[in-house]
Amino acid sequence: MTGYRRRKGFTVACILPLETCTMKRFLHIPRWLKNKYLLTGVVFGVWLLFFDDRDIITTHFKHRRELRQLEESRDYYLQQIELTNKELEQLKSDPALLEKYAREHYRMKRDNEDLFIVE
Repeated sequence: MTGYRRRKGFTVACILPLETCTMKRFLHIPRWLKNKYLLTGVVFGVWLLFFDDRDIITTHFKHRRELRQLEESRDYYLQQIELTNKELEQLKSDPALLEKYAREHYRMKRDNEDLFIVE
């Protein structure tokens, strides 16, 4: 059963039977799906969502990991600031401790002393 099929002002010739004719199947696709701009936009959107170097899924997990690392770093530095403030308060209140700290960390000495560094 070969023949011609008329559809919206143009005629399509099928050599194969009408049931297996690809042109017949193409004619049943809605018009908005045949729009090349829509198809290009959909392909572009899928590419950006899944296949690009900066796709949404990979970028989301990368940003989550980076945020977690930054929060851990922030917690570490807040703890270090707290320890340093405690140490500073101790140094302000005890002159003997201040002298010991200066000798150990900055290798300071009195005028009548000699400093020998043994490592």
